[in-house]
Amino acid sequence: MGRLFVILQYLLPQHGLSRLVALFANSRWSLIKNPFIHLFMRRFRVDLSEAVTTDYRQFENFNAFFTRALVDGARPLQGNEQTIVSPADGAISQLGTLRDDLLLQAKGISYSCVDLLGGLALDAEKFRNGTFITIYLSPRDYHRVHMPVWGTLRASMYVPGRLFSVNQRTTERVSGLFTRNERLVCLFDTPAGPMALIMVGAMIVAGIETVWGGQVCPNQHGQLHTDFSGHLPPIALEKGAEMGRFKLGSTVILLFGPDAIALEENIQPDNKIKLGEALAAPANRNSHGSE
Repeated sequence: MGRLFVILQYLLPQHGLSRLVALFANSRWSLIKNPFIHLFMRRFRVDLSEAVTTDYRQFENFNAFFTRALVDGARPLQGNEQTIVSPADGAISQLGTLRDDLLLQAKGISYSCVDLLGGLALDAEKFRNGTFITIYLSPRDYHRVHMPVWGTLRASMYVPGRLFSVNQRTTERVSGLFTRNERLVCLFDTPAGPMALIMVGAMIVAGIETVWGGQVCPNQHGQLHTDFSGHLPPIALEKGAEMGRFKLGSTVILLFGPDAIALEENIQPDNKIKLGEALAAPANRNSHGSE
């Protein structure tokens, strides 16, 4: 069944299907949006008890429901100012140390950091033999992405690509999945050194947004690199601050440099995790900042 699902993804018009879903997701007509939201909630057992809006009929459209805000205090930040926390609700797909330039996608499948970053070889070099954490956001999860640590945006790269599903069945069968899919690469300077936060698009994802630039994906202009190093004022985001959001579920990948962070011992693949829960601490606080 898994093989058939993957084969169908190669055959389907991935972008066309996603754009069609986007039309429904943006509709404000109650006869469309309300049944759409209700069906989705039942299918994926979505809980609105932590959301600011708890009545699904009050959302202006499906996208507003999917990118819903949570009430204050719903996701407290663990640890101290130095602790690196999860940027999203989801499940740990993979994590660990890069083998030279390679990240683990699934058992027996690796992919290149240079390819993931859209060919930014100089930036990829900073993460060689570093640490990566891959978090899968299921359809029922909260879909805003927040800063795992304080950071200043240095650059971003929109990378066009396919829109394969990023669920386990597909990641175990499609080689280089995260380097094939459309994605947004964001590079930050942080107290733990350079950090890359990559938001990976997926099947029927209707868009990726950032707080500083609005909707980034989909983009019809090809690969786009934006340098923020001279931006005035600098785009600096506090730990826990929202940095972007997905319109339908996908994956977030975090990269840190070699010996920059020490992962929490209890964080393992397949673990469920929530925004704000501790992932790691700086491995050498003297070189990256003090408490």
